Amino acid sequence: MPIVSPAAESPDVTSLAPLPRVPASELVDRAPTILVFDSGLGGLSVFREVARVRPDAHFIYAADDAAFPYGALADDTLVDRINRVVNRLIGEVRPDLVVIACNTASTLALPSLRAAHPTLPFIGTVPAIKPACIASRTKRVSVLATPGTVRRDYTAALVREFASGCDVALVPSDRLAGLAEAAMAGDPVDDCDIVAEIAPCFVNSGGRRTDTVVLACTHYPLILDRLTRLAPWPVTFIDPAPAIARRVTQLIGTAAPGTANEDPPPVRLVSTLRPMEATRISAIVGRPVASPQVLDPSGPPHGAS
Repeated sequence: MPIVSPAAESPDVTSLAPLPRVPASELVDRAPTILVFDSGLGGLSVFREVARVRPDAHFIYAADDAAFPYGALADDTLVDRINRVVNRLIGEVRPDLVVIACNTASTLALPSLRAAHPTLPFIGTVPAIKPACIASRTKRVSVLATPGTVRRDYTAALVREFASGCDVALVPSDRLAGLAEAAMAGDPVDDCDIVAEIAPCFVNSGGRRTDTVVLACTHYPLILDRLTRLAPWPVTFIDPAPAIARRVTQLIGTAAPGTANEDPPPVRLVSTLRPMEATRISAIVGRPVASPQVLDPSGPPHGAS
């Protein structure tokens, strides 16, 4: 195996559901290889949950940081980009399962990725509007997302289908993903900047105020402690990562007894622009990581300097 060196009804909503299952017999004698893909560090929030349920797995965490943020690209350009990068990664690491830990990438590119790899299970990420509306007592829910996620038809379709009598506010944030990315990189991020991005989520009208906020970008749970502290009143923040982890076990089963106590294999870190900071990411995910690697999707793999 080559080594990577240092509004309208949307068909995308239903295309996220049917997934092939990996026969358990194929994974009896070995730990699975799981590829987790995102545009940046946001997918680490999903990775942490998946790693908890499959501590035995061989993980590759891939960040297409050369194109971050994805919302800055046109949809057609983005679909082509995601397919090119993910297809290259699949060819390199031969995963048993792929987690697309990004709302934008999931809704735009999953249909073409599944068509290109019909026997490979993919798990995508969509805003958790249904569980949020079920859980809300005041029936006032906000969906905090990137502008691209807010404007896409699939989000409106989810609201129409699952709002269940809730008032749902779609709140676009231009900067919060970048602020989370900066915070995870160790750069200073002012509380005032975060407050400005989340303030529209908190609605108090007609005797009812927002009690549930959907985190519809995987970057946001990485700064959940700050979101909780800076919220003007307590709310339930809905993180999609636990549901994604449950779906992983549905598809490829749970880890063998006793593997949770074993030393996990190092996580391979692959990016498309600059090497990720191994020490910081190891601290975030609580697992050892291998030397960061860089992949040029348009050329041969090359090592980090």
